[in-house]
Amino acid sequence: MKAIVCEKFGPPSDLKLEELESPKPKAKEVVVSVKACGVNFPDTLIIQGLYQFKPELPFTPGSDIAGIVKEVGAEISHLKPGDEVFGFVMHGGYAEEAVVPGSACFKKPPMMNFPVAASFMMAYGTSYHALKDRAQLKKGETLLILGASGGVGLAAVELGKLMGAKVIAAASTDEKLQLCKAFGADEVINYTKEDLKSRSKELTNGKGIDVVYDPVGGDYSEAAIRAMAWEGRYLVVGFAAGEIPKIPLNLALLKGCAIVGVFWGSFAMKTPKKNMENTMQLMQWYGAGKLKPHIHKIYPLKDTSKALEAMMQRKVRGKVVIECS
Repeated sequence: MKAIVCEKFGPPSDLKLEELESPKPKAKEVVVSVKACGVNFPDTLIIQGLYQFKPELPFTPGSDIAGIVKEVGAEISHLKPGDEVFGFVMHGGYAEEAVVPGSACFKKPPMMNFPVAASFMMAYGTSYHALKDRAQLKKGETLLILGASGGVGLAAVELGKLMGAKVIAAASTDEKLQLCKAFGADEVINYTKEDLKSRSKELTNGKGIDVVYDPVGGDYSEAAIRAMAWEGRYLVVGFAAGEIPKIPLNLALLKGCAIVGVFWGSFAMKTPKKNMENTMQLMQWYGAGKLKPHIHKIYPLKDTSKALEAMMQRKVRGKVVIECS
């Protein structure tokens, strides 16, 4: 099989397309013939050795996969060869075949094509876990989403609206914010032109933000916390800006707010039953036409480095996908 291989930590241009042996599943695993794999910002960090976990070299990056079951392990009963599925792996997705834990592999709805399925798991899984389990977002609360035009950001816009929140989308260009409005944002903030704190206060009539969803980090995190309401919840989702902010902890005291970590990958692996319940709810909403992943562009496997470079250069709105076979 063909696979993208990271032999040393570095930029996307260092990645190589190589021929590898087909994998075999262990008892609780599934081998999937990968049709598509979503590109996520953590992929750009993993290949540089900048992520929380560093896979042993060499490795194949990629997490969000969709394809057809090729082989199942001895203890797998919910799937069989030929089933169309989507799933999540810590790495190994940018390949023609991937080994997926049975607990993180789900049957694909018939109406969902492979690129959409490969765009779904991490973006919507992360955002729903964040808003439902970590923030306990309530109907009528105000949700501020930073980096709202990205994959997880747009998912959070849709889910926030479904859960009954007033959604404020923040992004770096007017073009990106137009997309956020199309996905349901009630208000928008261009944080390259407007002051994030003061504009957030204006849009909430001085009350402040109940829940901040932050996959960006960097310079805007402290401003977002300063804009929070009493007993607000600040969700630490990621650091796409490249800088991990240092937050003055007195702000948590003064606001009576909670700073809450969100790590969906570990949640999915440590509590697969809860993750399954969340996934089933997301599938129901998708089937009802309430969730519509936005595909920015599809790249062939050989151009994986170009897709990752586009992600790093902030050129992506919604999701980019690798077509693997």
